[in-house]
Amino acid sequence: RRRRRRRRAMHLYNLTLQKGGGIQCAVYGNFSAPKAQEIVASRNKVLELLRPDDAGKMQTIVSTEVFGVVRSLSAFRLTGANRDYVVVGSDSGRIVVLSFDKEKSAFVKVHQETFGKSGCRRIVPGQFLAVDPKGRAVMIGAIEKSKIVYVLNRDTSANLTISSPLEANKSHVITFAVCALDCGLDNPQFAAVELDYGDADQDPTGEAAAEAQKHLVFYELDLGLNHVVRKWSEAIDNGANHLIAVPGGGDGPGGCLVCAENFIIYKNEGHADVRAVIPRRSSLSGDRGVLIVSSATHRTKQQFFFLAQSEYGDVYKVTVEWMPGSETVSEVKIKYFDTIPPCASLCVLKTGFLFAASEFSNHALYQFQGIGDDDDDVESSSATLVETDEGYQPVFFEPRALRNLHPIDEIESLCPVLDAQCHNLTSEETPQVYALCGAGSRSTLRVLRQGVALSEMAVSPLPGNPNAVFTVKKNIADEFDAYIVVSFVNATLVLSIGETVEEVSDSGFLGTTPTLSASLLGDDSLLQAHPGGLRHVRADKRINEWRCPGRKTITRVACNNRQVVIALSGGEIIYFELDSTGQLMEIEKLETNGDVACLHVGPVPEGSLRNRFLAVGSFDSTVRVLSLSADDCLQTMGVQALAAAPCSLLMLQTREGGLYLNVGLANGVLLRAEVDRVTGQLSDTRARFLGARPPKLHGATVRGQPAMLALSSRPWLGHVDLQRRFALAPLSYEALEHAADFTSDQCPEGVVAVAGSTLRIVSVERLGDAFNQTSCKLRYTPRQLTVHPDRGIVAIVEADQSSVPYDERAGPEGVAGEKKVKEESAAKMEGVEGGGVEDDDDDDD
Repeated sequence: RRRRRRRRAMHLYNLTLQKGGGIQCAVYGNFSAPKAQEIVASRNKVLELLRPDDAGKMQTIVSTEVFGVVRSLSAFRLTGANRDYVVVGSDSGRIVVLSFDKEKSAFVKVHQETFGKSGCRRIVPGQFLAVDPKGRAVMIGAIEKSKIVYVLNRDTSANLTISSPLEANKSHVITFAVCALDCGLDNPQFAAVELDYGDADQDPTGEAAAEAQKHLVFYELDLGLNHVVRKWSEAIDNGANHLIAVPGGGDGPGGCLVCAENFIIYKNEGHADVRAVIPRRSSLSGDRGVLIVSSATHRTKQQFFFLAQSEYGDVYKVTVEWMPGSETVSEVKIKYFDTIPPCASLCVLKTGFLFAASEFSNHALYQFQGIGDDDDDVESSSATLVETDEGYQPVFFEPRALRNLHPIDEIESLCPVLDAQCHNLTSEETPQVYALCGAGSRSTLRVLRQGVALSEMAVSPLPGNPNAVFTVKKNIADEFDAYIVVSFVNATLVLSIGETVEEVSDSGFLGTTPTLSASLLGDDSLLQAHPGGLRHVRADKRINEWRCPGRKTITRVACNNRQVVIALSGGEIIYFELDSTGQLMEIEKLETNGDVACLHVGPVPEGSLRNRFLAVGSFDSTVRVLSLSADDCLQTMGVQALAAAPCSLLMLQTREGGLYLNVGLANGVLLRAEVDRVTGQLSDTRARFLGARPPKLHGATVRGQPAMLALSSRPWLGHVDLQRRFALAPLSYEALEHAADFTSDQCPEGVVAVAGSTLRIVSVERLGDAFNQTSCKLRYTPRQLTVHPDRGIVAIVEADQSSVPYDERAGPEGVAGEKKVKEESAAKMEGVEGGGVEDDDDDDD
């Protein structure tokens, strides 16, 4: 029975609706290409590859669930290689080496070595990672006792190899920080801040614990003898908590900077200590010290310097003065640089950007506007260090607005959420989540709405309510659109896209009739389909007209750059093709049993003369796939019965070669079926209810791939996500009637849409997030919120211990900082009509 019960045991895993926003650690490197500026970030159990685009926006290239807790990350590169690997320390009890496969668009496991039990245990390595700058070895350490070193090398096929583990364990030792020293081509060395509690564990009086001393220990990996030894140890300040490796091997003096409470100390074997005091805020009380929590190294061929951030968010520029050719450091300088939210990791990119993975607020990408060379900034130096009877004399400064850094982009993060409630205070279709986030003066009230956010690039009024909108390029080789064609009940408006959008009359389109379709053909000619016929505008402005026979009119149109299919009243389908002379030639006709509800033909595949398939929807609640091949033109290849009449069709082709037919039904359901590329049969049909209105399907472009915009009672976006799966996400925007793909210099992947009597140009923001956020800045750490649903009021209790009152704060955290974002926050929160926010502030000075 026990065996049977064990066999029936079910093992489950969970996928959250939205991934965690907090970043535990981030590393910089070239992971997908030799010169790609990328960042690998850990969001608890999700590993992400981030890359800034040309506009400076952080884009998520790939997001992978690891189903574990990532505790540490480090990047390394083998000697002579041009791409970086990622080594991961987690709760799995294994060290994992990953590389990014560009073809698969995924992280590939190169090596996985087991060294201990699973779980975040204090004696199982994984908390600390350090990699030799030359990529020859990696040390993975635990909080207590255990340290393991692996030798990295290449085999005869130039593939990465990893050795058996080399232990460097010592009992009764707690580790606070680990870093890899730059020793050039000498044996790899690692530095660690350790505290031996062996005597304190045996002393019941507590005297040994009070006298316990931290030590800086150097470990050396002997590559010849293949073992690790404790090379050097020296007592250091008991406030030491962070290590920064100093470049060596001819590029610098080597050694490391020990970041302790109120001090940064340069230490190296056989070198005297060089100590500099960390500048502190003038408003900071004397009993509170300054600790460095994160750092980054900027290194060029001529110089190097460090950016170190304190727990209060102040960033300092640390420089080391030394004589080239020697390893003697003469001076350590610390200069106030800027103030940003406290970060878990800082990454300096070679393109002049700084990525800040914040601990308690949104993550940000900054651009360097200076490197802290201003003489008026406060600076402390080891050469001017003054020692008094009470200790070393401190250096004070006043926080100011950003001067050396300019914010470029933000990645929203809710971490930490202190309280959250779900209410529908704005009487919308779906309730909103009201969450209290952050800590201190950077706290916010976030209002979360389900759906992907759209950013408005432009909004223009129109003389009436349009019934369609299209975008057209001038030439087939153009990258950006040239015209926006807006169709009304009895007219057509053509707008030219340039520095400004203005009406034109020389496009060749007929302006006295509604437009059913406007497109660019393969010979750089324009095609306008209207109820009376087809208007073919050649590249030399010659115009060819095709008129409907008798009293028939065109009801539906589908086209690409070489094929045109029209449906006439009465159910007749006529197929045209563009021949080699640039003429539209009538190829075939087909009589159907009734009027055609919708048509669609996909784009011409690369290397082909035509698209093989035409989708036709009928009012008898069926959709058919017809052939457009020369030997069986307009012959039925596949039929699918539907639950309601189809209203819109769209064929999408994926990069992997899959072809899918999307059908919008009159009952508000979106149906998706796979089309067999050989037989044209429909299979694997899936349905989803989108809204009360029949979905209108339009093509779009997302991340360079074809996507679908479904307009129902709310807009939806169908796209291929980072895992290469089709995802359908709602858009947090008002209902749209018509839309078309839009591309311009300022908006490379946008949508031009019609809402009522307005024309809007929008683009997708933060694709992949299940919620979009609006935030309201708070003054102290929020503790709890409550809601009065009838009056639409949110009441918040805020409190901070030993904080500076809001009215007395200087710099970006006080009145000046709030004034800068007040108008922006008010605009974002104006959707809460008739509601408000009440604060109950309590601070203990």
